[in-house]
Amino acid sequence: MEIKKALEDLRKEPKRKFDQTVDLIVNLQNFDVRKEALNTFVTVKHPSEKKVAAFLTKRSKVVDTITELDFPKYKELKDIKKLAKKYDFFIAVAPMMSKIATKFGRVFGPMGRMPSPQAGIITKEDDETIKAMTKKVQAVLRIKNKEMSIKLPVGKESMSDEEIVANIESVLKQLTGKLPRQNDNIKNVMVKFTMTKAIKFLDKAKK
Repeated sequence: MEIKKALEDLRKEPKRKFDQTVDLIVNLQNFDVRKEALNTFVTVKHPSEKKVAAFLTKRSKVVDTITELDFPKYKELKDIKKLAKKYDFFIAVAPMMSKIATKFGRVFGPMGRMPSPQAGIITKEDDETIKAMTKKVQAVLRIKNKEMSIKLPVGKESMSDEEIVANIESVLKQLTGKLPRQNDNIKNVMVKFTMTKAIKFLDKAKK
């Protein structure tokens, strides 16, 4: 089945009262998740808006800001988890990274929310630098798998099929290039909306 046909079938499902996320699910094979687990990034051609917050030494008027003075608000694990779920992505100024890791790392790390040198860490706190990084991370998807399945949000239901297809094709190409045995590591690929069942459109499983 082609990607576009899978999307057409998904759009026949009952409409929901919110703009559903389009999830890409890549199931792996010939892959040792204990030794080869991925912790990397891919980008999409047509970003859907992410809610971004920044760890900075001072308040910024261009992004929701968390300074060190705010750290006492997050005494309990539940408070840190709530913060992690409130935002899709966090950026940070480099000198704060060790303090962020100490305070938030035990929750942010497993959830893939820690700012990274590859996408999310800035060296200056001026408006232009913050705006540029905030714009950059809109197109970034983090891959951090501990299982034989990778799930990535590649768009929104409100986007056109052409935009979603472009995102899926781009992400699959980038992901394949990051796998140790590339195409041989991909068992099958599925797509779904938030509230639908997954539809398989690519199957490379060995018979």
